[in-house]
Amino acid sequence: MLSKKMEDALNDQINAELYSAYLYMSMSAYFEAEGLNGFAQWMKAQAQEEQLHAEKFYSYINERDGRVILKAVDAPPFKWDSALAVFKDILAHEQKVTGLINHLVDLAIEQKDHAAHQFLQWFVEEQVEEESSVRSVIDELNLIGGGGSGMFMLNRELGQRVFAQDTAE
Repeated sequence: MLSKKMEDALNDQINAELYSAYLYMSMSAYFEAEGLNGFAQWMKAQAQEEQLHAEKFYSYINERDGRVILKAVDAPPFKWDSALAVFKDILAHEQKVTGLINHLVDLAIEQKDHAAHQFLQWFVEEQVEEESSVRSVIDELNLIGGGGSGMFMLNRELGQRVFAQDTAE
């Protein structure tokens, strides 16, 4: 059974994951309006992944005989100055989420909740991947310089991303 403190923190994380999904959908809408459908597709896949993260926390709370409490999700921004600005915002957001996950791990250790600690390790690894993939796109955008054939090629590359739920989990 979860402690009340851990249950509350995990419920807060559901909200953070749902906000992340909402943020990526807003970014997808921005890119569609800008005619960058490949970037938009990348964001849609990312939104689906964040939704899955929320569902993992939801299921975990229920498995541990906790109570899921869904909260209001804040409205995300909807305008950016450039693709690079979007990805810089993503990196800052993912770094914030990494901090939230690290806080949950610290709480699990403090509470001596070994099951929660084990559950959270997947998210620790996931955040390393999230930040790394965003940094890679930022590096490419910096190389491209904001336009031309490089932007066309990156748009095409990012458009190849599809959400694929890991069935091994």
